[in-house]
Amino acid sequence: MSNPRHSTMTEAPFKLPDTESPLNTPIGEDEYLPEEELAEDFFDGDTLSLPGDSEEAAGADGTLYEHRRVVADKGQSPMRVDKFLMDHLGDTSRNRIQKAAEAGFIQVNGRPVKSNYKVKANDVVTLMLDRPKRDWEIIPEDIPLDVVYEDDDLLVVNKPAGLVVHPGCGNFTGTLVNALAWHLRDDKRFDPNDPTVGLVHRIDKDTSGLLVIAKTPEAKASLCQQFFVHSTRRLYNALVWGPFAEDEGTIRGNIGRNPKDRLQMAILPDENPNGKPAVTHYRVLERLGHVTLVECKLETGRTHQIRVHMKSIGHTLFNDERYGGQEILRGERTASYRAFIHNCFDLCPRQALHARTLGFRHPRTGEEMDFTSQLPADMTALLEKWRKVASKD
Repeated sequence: MSNPRHSTMTEAPFKLPDTESPLNTPIGEDEYLPEEELAEDFFDGDTLSLPGDSEEAAGADGTLYEHRRVVADKGQSPMRVDKFLMDHLGDTSRNRIQKAAEAGFIQVNGRPVKSNYKVKANDVVTLMLDRPKRDWEIIPEDIPLDVVYEDDDLLVVNKPAGLVVHPGCGNFTGTLVNALAWHLRDDKRFDPNDPTVGLVHRIDKDTSGLLVIAKTPEAKASLCQQFFVHSTRRLYNALVWGPFAEDEGTIRGNIGRNPKDRLQMAILPDENPNGKPAVTHYRVLERLGHVTLVECKLETGRTHQIRVHMKSIGHTLFNDERYGGQEILRGERTASYRAFIHNCFDLCPRQALHARTLGFRHPRTGEEMDFTSQLPADMTALLEKWRKVASKD
């Protein structure tokens, strides 16, 4: 694994999305969602455990499930397996098939193969994934929504921590998408099963904050384009372990699936094709002794970007269990301090990360729109507890 580049400043059909299209870019932590069935995004290089939030991905025990099987004809002449699958899976790209092979998801006669394997007569080629195959329909569910803004083209919602954004393995109901289907059930233009409308981007299950949803294909196309060219405005608040020497900084490091732990993302070497460029700018908002409240501005939006980048510079998010933030990483060794930290964990039982601001150009009117969401109660209580301790030092 390479070191991040860190600078401080004084200032429906079986289809794999085209990596070059603005509407078909891989999903990231706050990247827009591509315009295809959500169930098909598992070939995006850094999201092989999707759909559904990665914390809830199935197959964490290494189990793989068969999704497609193709048997080579008796007269099949030797052909690379990536080209063979391109011919049989329909509208997809060779690059995505190669990434699937690198991840061990392409098997021939029951054994994983690389993309240069030559398929022969009677070979059984299977596509394996880390979750069972399942087709589902989005069912409207009466789940409360905190709607910050709504018009004929879009709505902005404030997602609470603990709510999964869209259905995936282990989360086929009870998601934000199900709630949206209920909220918009009387809007004849909105079909929750139509990938050309709905979610534009997403945040993790245990991250709270703002999301924009498109009601029309035209709105989704416009908003997706804005995410693609990085013209949206997004700021996060995060409580992280440890004090900062500097007031501001920038973290650069390509992010991809951690080869040692598939439930984590990691900074990968520049030469690794599975890593995608990621840039996070941060600014210290409040110093609280052993923890610091920071503001993070995303220049890109990769899966777990803030969580991975902050950990890479020694400032893991507070109580981020996926990345080790649920351990006592700074401070005293006394029993009273341990009790204080565990009390803090109970107050905010998830990573302390909130998508606080979201700005974009309205897809129809062209008006610049900016929204702010106050810190939720759990993070507010957590900060107050740390402030009391910091004031005594």
